[in-house]
Amino acid sequence: MRSSKVDKRAQILLKTLVEHYISEGQPIGSRTLLQHSGLDVSPATIRNVMSDLEQLGFIASPHTSAGRVPTKKGYRLFVDSLMTVQPLDQRALAQLKTGLSSPDPQALINNAADMLSQLTQFAGLVMTPKRSRNVLKHLEFLHINDKKILVILVTDDGQVQNRIVLTDRAFSASELTTASNYVNSHCQGLTLEEVQIKLKQELQQMQADINHLMSAALDAASQPEPSEKEAVVIAGERKLLEVNELSTNVGSLRKLFEIFERRTALMQLLDQSQRADGVQIFIGGESGYLALDECSLVTAPYEVDGQVVGTLGVIGPTRMAYERIIPIVDITAKLLSSALSN
Repeated sequence: MRSSKVDKRAQILLKTLVEHYISEGQPIGSRTLLQHSGLDVSPATIRNVMSDLEQLGFIASPHTSAGRVPTKKGYRLFVDSLMTVQPLDQRALAQLKTGLSSPDPQALINNAADMLSQLTQFAGLVMTPKRSRNVLKHLEFLHINDKKILVILVTDDGQVQNRIVLTDRAFSASELTTASNYVNSHCQGLTLEEVQIKLKQELQQMQADINHLMSAALDAASQPEPSEKEAVVIAGERKLLEVNELSTNVGSLRKLFEIFERRTALMQLLDQSQRADGVQIFIGGESGYLALDECSLVTAPYEVDGQVVGTLGVIGPTRMAYERIIPIVDITAKLLSSALSN
């Protein structure tokens, strides 16, 4: 529900409640809201508004307390419409700039995950850049057997990728040489993504089987399969053991750490976030993963030379200080982009 459907007084009370609950971790009562909201209303009015917010699903009453706590729907309204993002303090900014000053790209990625964890006290994660950004230097097809071809692809940074391509029919040595020569003469110096686009546009006149072979080879080569642990760098996941809301639920913790170990779900979420414009926030079940139901994920894409190549972010409890976490994630992404581009 958009904030426009909640009147101004209710918005102020919800904002006050969320901020105090994030700060204190205890259900918030009407008296506290009356003291801190700045509204000149009676306690009865506060109680009535709180009852309305509860009926709308923005807050809930724990069984053991007369106070209220925000629901995931309440957090979403707060994050989208009510929150005041805090500027990053100079000490944290200096720490980030120092940590993201290495000339080594992998060290920068590792440091970014560490910095996110240190500054938020939650788990920091960075999806490594997709290798499809690499520029083609040389490609060669080699015959293995009747329907199996070895693709050797060399990129401008010296990486050599070997991929096996299964074909529908056998190819002669001369056909493989023709295919290799065509790619090398027409596509050298392009990124793998640009090679794919170019081939789709220009190979219509070539023999259909050769066209299929090259498309299959480039699909395989442009989607390397690094291990899951190489694809996502995670730092500080054990800090989540110190979060009360998470540490008391052993089952949820176990599922959460299974996600950290396998990382497949995190890769999918980060890949989805890579297509977003700026900071994106998944609250609880919005991620689509049950293990993250009690968590929030704050992400931002990062770039190399103006092209988005990966995503970084923070995983923590839904009761996190979003107004402080968001600028940390946002500025880390910008500084990492600058460092990798330079």
